[in-house]
Amino acid sequence: MTGSKMTDSLDPGAFRRHAHEVADWIADYFEKVEGFPVRSQAQPGELLAALPSSPPEQPEPMKRILADFRQLIPPGMTHWQHPSFFAFFPANSSPPSVLAEMLTAGMAAQCMLWETSPAANELEARMMEWLRELLGLPHDWKGVIQDSASGATLCAMLAARERARGKTVVDRLAFYTSAEANSSVQKGARIAGFPLDCIRRVATDQRQAMRPGALAKAIEADRAAGLTPAGVVATLGTTGTGAMDPLAEIGAICQRENIYLHVDAAWAGSALMLPECQHLLNGIEHADSFVFNPHKWMFTNFDCSAHFLKNPESLQRSLSINPVYLQNTRDEQITEYRDFGISLGRRFRALKLWFVIRSFGAEGLREKIREHIAWAKELAQTIQNSEDFELVTGPNLALITWRYAPKNRAPKTLDDLNKRLLKAINDDGRLYLTPGAVNGRLVIRFSIGQTRTEARHVRQAWRIIQETASSLQHSS
Repeated sequence: MTGSKMTDSLDPGAFRRHAHEVADWIADYFEKVEGFPVRSQAQPGELLAALPSSPPEQPEPMKRILADFRQLIPPGMTHWQHPSFFAFFPANSSPPSVLAEMLTAGMAAQCMLWETSPAANELEARMMEWLRELLGLPHDWKGVIQDSASGATLCAMLAARERARGKTVVDRLAFYTSAEANSSVQKGARIAGFPLDCIRRVATDQRQAMRPGALAKAIEADRAAGLTPAGVVATLGTTGTGAMDPLAEIGAICQRENIYLHVDAAWAGSALMLPECQHLLNGIEHADSFVFNPHKWMFTNFDCSAHFLKNPESLQRSLSINPVYLQNTRDEQITEYRDFGISLGRRFRALKLWFVIRSFGAEGLREKIREHIAWAKELAQTIQNSEDFELVTGPNLALITWRYAPKNRAPKTLDDLNKRLLKAINDDGRLYLTPGAVNGRLVIRFSIGQTRTEARHVRQAWRIIQETASSLQHSS
């Protein structure tokens, strides 16, 4: 093989041509994504069957690679940036965020230390200060960018374990969370070494929020049994229904009992930028850490999770390792974020926050979030006024849950009817919804938050839901 063939893929001129082609494809995708089915219609094994079973021995031209990308990959993707994506929670994006991702990919920086990327370190410090101010968090808290809320929750558990260490062994520690909390809490507990039978799932009230009284009783029972209560995870915006655990009451219990309190606001945290949502933070002064995901509802590409700590020392004691090759003469002058997370290697995530916050401005961010909340309220009212549909929960910010409940159907058959309705909606491809459960009943979630969603998409989704429900009713 000639040297020129070996180096074609590294040629700056070829890169420039193909980069323009890729940028054009991305811009076209922004404009045309609405034409794709929201949820991928691919069948299992479909892409595998189209791919060679062995890697190529000889270089292939980028023109062919990009052609294969266009043909094979978009049809096999669920389009999270589609304006009719109403499933899960959003994992949204925006043009300024994509531009920042392109630049970070081009530099391919490894930001594990201040010394390896000073600008990345200091931009992260300032972006976390900006976010802290935007959300109204305590001004003396320290912030770090993690990959996900799951990672931040694991870090909170490690910090809680470190703070409790010396009092008891790990298998005598107890952790508490809502019965509606995200599964990442249990997963984090496993990784942190907490036995699952020491994870307490505290009962919830009629709003699906944690009952402070039930929490206090669980703590009292564990102390009587010789266990040490180590930490509580409270949720602002549960995955199932968007429920808000009462921070003030939970925080008072944690302060009285000297228990670490972590607040998971992965989705709902973005709404704290709105003055009218600041009441949700009542009691935050009692918390030890807080996380929210700009990559969910702040128009910033995945992954980017903002983790704030009142006193970082417990976490740093758990994670700090300082071999000679990581030491530098400026350790006392700077914050080394490697000591705030699981991995040593770190991406330059702060750049996309810088681009997004400056491009939208604080008021632009607030305006979009307010619109999503207003459209959820409008849809909830529409469902309440409908004879054959039932609003089950919400609106909690921009999330509602509902079910199809025609009067001529026996209640015991409604779960199956709603399963069939959900499948028919998602198979149709014009919108994407996901299920939930409330008091043992199947519900359908409707989460608004995609960057390009407009009121017309929400109203069109309701028409599609009604049409699909009617066709099911007539065919049964």
